Amino acid sequence: MRAVVCRGFDGIEALALGEMADPVPGPGQVLVDVHAAAVSFMDTLMVAGRYQMKPALPFVPGSDAAGVVLAVGDAVRRVRVGDRVACSVWHGAMAERLVAPESSVVQLPDGIGFDTGSTVRYAYGTARYALVSRAQLQPDETVFVSGAAGGVGMAAIDIARQLGATVIAGASSPARCEMARWQGAAHAIDYSREALRDRLLELTQGRGVDVFFDNVGGSLFATVSRAMAWGGRILPIGFTSGEIAHLAMNLPLLKNYSVVGCNWGAWMEREPERGRAADEQLLAAVEQGILRPQVPCVLPMSSFAEGMQRLARREMTARVVLRTKPAPVPWRL
Repeated sequence: MRAVVCRGFDGIEALALGEMADPVPGPGQVLVDVHAAAVSFMDTLMVAGRYQMKPALPFVPGSDAAGVVLAVGDAVRRVRVGDRVACSVWHGAMAERLVAPESSVVQLPDGIGFDTGSTVRYAYGTARYALVSRAQLQPDETVFVSGAAGGVGMAAIDIARQLGATVIAGASSPARCEMARWQGAAHAIDYSREALRDRLLELTQGRGVDVFFDNVGGSLFATVSRAMAWGGRILPIGFTSGEIAHLAMNLPLLKNYSVVGCNWGAWMEREPERGRAADEQLLAAVEQGILRPQVPCVLPMSSFAEGMQRLARREMTARVVLRTKPAPVPWRL
């Protein structure tokens, strides 16, 4: 099968489109004919050896895909050959075929295309788990989303908006701030130009932020940790700045706020039934138009390097999708 292949942790430039053996599903596994694979910032870190997980070499990057079930292993009960599905794995999605555990495969509603379907589980699953299950975000609260124009950030805006919270988006350029507003943020702060702490306190009338959904880490985390509201919750999601954040513990002590872990992938592995129910609810909300995933860039798999580089350089908002099959051509009389 054709696949994007990583043979060493040397970054995007060292990746190549090559041939890998077709995977075979084992017990409890599902073989998916991949139609679309979403690219995430995590993928750019993993191929450079900068992610906390280092797969055995060679490996195929990519964590999110959508396609059609080709075969199932023993003990698979929920999906059948021919089903349209979305699935997530730690790596392996940027290929024509993918094997995934049944627990990470969910039926894709007919009203959702493969391009959009490939973007929902990881980004929206992370955002929903963090905001709903862990932070228990309330409609009268204010949430600040850093890295708001990225895939997970846009999902967080969408879910927080749907929950009735006031969303303040943080991004690194005027264009990215505008995209966050379009997604539903009430306010947007360009923290490359504005004093972040001052603006947060101004927008919250001095109260501070109830929930901080942090994709960035580093010095930005340190700044917002000093602008939290009483009883607030910090959600560490990722470290796109390249720097793992540290917290002066007198700050949560004085404001009685919490730092709440929210590892969606680990939760899905530990509680697959609850995770599947959450997936189904998210996809139903997407099909109904309640949630609005954005897919501004769809490329053929042969252009994987362009897509990953644009994501790494922060030139893209939301998700980049690689299409492994030609786009369907509509019939015309």
